[in-house]
Amino acid sequence: MSRAGAWARELLLGARLAVSGGRASWSRTAMTAVGVGLGVALLLLAAATPTALDARDARTAARDDFQLSDAPTARGPRTLLVADVAVRFRDENVRGRLVQPEGRQAPFPPGLARLPGAGEVVVSPRLRRLLAGSDGPLLRPRVPGRIVGTIADAGLSGPGELAFWAGRDDLRVGPDGVRRIDRFGDTGQSEGQSPILALLVVVALVVLLVPVAVFVGAAVRFGGEERDRRLAALSLVGADRRMVRRIAGGEALLGALLGLVAGAGFFLGARQLASGARVGDLSVFPGDLRPATGLAVLIAVAVPAVSVGVTQLALGRLAIDPLGVVRRGGARPRRLAWRLALPVLGLLLLVPLLRTDVAAGERLDPWLAAAGIACVLVGITAVLPWLVERVVRGLRPGPVPWTLAVRRLQADGGAAARVVSGIAVAVAGAIALQTLFAAAEDASTVQTGADVARYDAQVLTTTGPGRPSAEQLRAALRRAGAEAALVREKTLIERRDGTTSVVTVASCRVLRRLAVLRSCADGDAFLARGGPGVVVPAPGSAWRDGRARWRVPTEARRVASRPSVIDGGPTEGVLLTPAAADRRALPGLSAAAAVRLDGRRDALEHLRNEAARLGPLTVVSELTATRADGEFLVVRRGIVAGAIAVLVLIGASMLVSALQQLHERRRLLAALVAFGTPPRTIRRSVLLETAVPVALGLAVAVLAGTALGIVLLRLVGEPVRIDVGATLLVVGVGAAVVPLVTVLTGPALGRILRPEGLRTE
Repeated sequence: MSRAGAWARELLLGARLAVSGGRASWSRTAMTAVGVGLGVALLLLAAATPTALDARDARTAARDDFQLSDAPTARGPRTLLVADVAVRFRDENVRGRLVQPEGRQAPFPPGLARLPGAGEVVVSPRLRRLLAGSDGPLLRPRVPGRIVGTIADAGLSGPGELAFWAGRDDLRVGPDGVRRIDRFGDTGQSEGQSPILALLVVVALVVLLVPVAVFVGAAVRFGGEERDRRLAALSLVGADRRMVRRIAGGEALLGALLGLVAGAGFFLGARQLASGARVGDLSVFPGDLRPATGLAVLIAVAVPAVSVGVTQLALGRLAIDPLGVVRRGGARPRRLAWRLALPVLGLLLLVPLLRTDVAAGERLDPWLAAAGIACVLVGITAVLPWLVERVVRGLRPGPVPWTLAVRRLQADGGAAARVVSGIAVAVAGAIALQTLFAAAEDASTVQTGADVARYDAQVLTTTGPGRPSAEQLRAALRRAGAEAALVREKTLIERRDGTTSVVTVASCRVLRRLAVLRSCADGDAFLARGGPGVVVPAPGSAWRDGRARWRVPTEARRVASRPSVIDGGPTEGVLLTPAAADRRALPGLSAAAAVRLDGRRDALEHLRNEAARLGPLTVVSELTATRADGEFLVVRRGIVAGAIAVLVLIGASMLVSALQQLHERRRLLAALVAFGTPPRTIRRSVLLETAVPVALGLAVAVLAGTALGIVLLRLVGEPVRIDVGATLLVVGVGAAVVPLVTVLTGPALGRILRPEGLRTE
């Protein structure tokens, strides 16, 4: 028989042995398949994420209604008027558009069979369900029109999007944001991510995926002790060392292939649930989750290869002969030198990136950054077994639970280290990610300067025809339960040379909040100096409000401005009391207000409803002390979702591994109880057996994660700051896995400790 045929026969023999040893063999193979399958499912989800985001971007680009051009679009039979409707319901944005065709051939967006007529509205499926639910009456006043249809998938960014298209017949191109278009489609240029945000995405991907790879490598070692005993039996019947290795490879290969099948099943099941999952405003359709072909092939090839490779490396520390299995841990201690090579290599890969001038806009090499970070994290899995071996070797006996745990770790500390490697890698990555995350949050968050101690929201009305008056706005605020309101009217004025300024009309009470006034009476006019470089209109100078001519009152007095309650900036321009305002010469005046709400439930939602009754283009903005970049918020929510998935995977891996080890030791543990060892002593020893490696792994993770975080901060040019509170929180979450796994394995351990556990086949 040829060599290839012999290898194939021995690989098949290994696969047969994995499933032909009765219930024990099947359960061991099933645990391996489930463990590998969970990791494969997460890898497939990661591989499908770029495809899903590309599909989402393509849909949003196809419906884009902003056309950038030097010349405005002229009215014609193919033009359409569009205006944005700023609707927000609690913590979610509703994408609203008002449309008005100017010809029979006006374009309509993807997802719509036709444009809605005046008084009609087409809504997304989720918005329709929301309006039909208990919260519908609270949101319905902000959806203008009678619902006549549903937006198809092609017109939505995702299944969780809240959106509507409403028809109108009163739109006019002007300063309210009404624009004329002749087609839908993306015409803008993406500005790209900031360097620190781009690095944050790279770090997050590596941090979330490396523990998955570590878990897959550990999952293929489930049932290692029983496998080693079977290999010893094969040696007894004449198998040489090379044949034993190939048979072990066949067994590992079967587990990996079954894991690929299970992972594909888990992935398909998770994909069907995707339509109900949302990360902030981000959601995807199940059909969007298609792993990229190249990545899927890589996963299909790499997982079996890693499984066989890990198995062969594990056999290198065993002496398998006809008389049994001897572990070489005591005879040949693990060496540290080569184990430090990976983290050192990772840091060396990151050193060239320190020369990148991020402040000048230079981009970091994402592949080099990913490789360096991955090497540092994977290096933890190489260092941890050495550390566990050295520490447990020096431990001394003590109480019975401690002695049992120490003896078990001294006999096979490598197995315990493999189990906790995923936790150590995840914690180290989380510490580094949190360190960079804090810097990114500071860089993407700005102080708004809003007077949040006095006011909760801002209301801006329309400036076009039919706009509400200041008195109408005050009435709406009273109906909404506003306790205090700073109402004013504003318009933009312009000179022939293109210089612009602002005219504000308000009562003396309001003007005193905007500027330093020694005296004020109805009919007075003032000129606020504002900041440096701001043009202050001169008394008697001529300006225009649109096409209307207007002159600054000659008696206007110059005053110092106060910080704006909206953005903290100085008040600028002309301040008029109502009697001093010539409204015929200032036709662009529109009402605005800063509002303090009462304490009733959904007070802000009621304010938004009253504002919508003034006109669909009326904008209500909640005032906050800080404002974070929207792209940063999406990245943060995505990282949180991925971290939750990885934590669940790590917890599942430890649980499966703990159950597998208990299953292998069932007769030994049952024998200890039969000879008089109290069950609570066994339970404590199992807890300590897991706690010692976890403690060592967390210590290594803190050191590696802190060092990696410092290097990442240097890469983006941020000062080194270590958030001790966040680090302790991450370590606490990692440590909490130990008691949690112990509790979950309690029922299985209880069954093992019964006298029936002494039975054998």
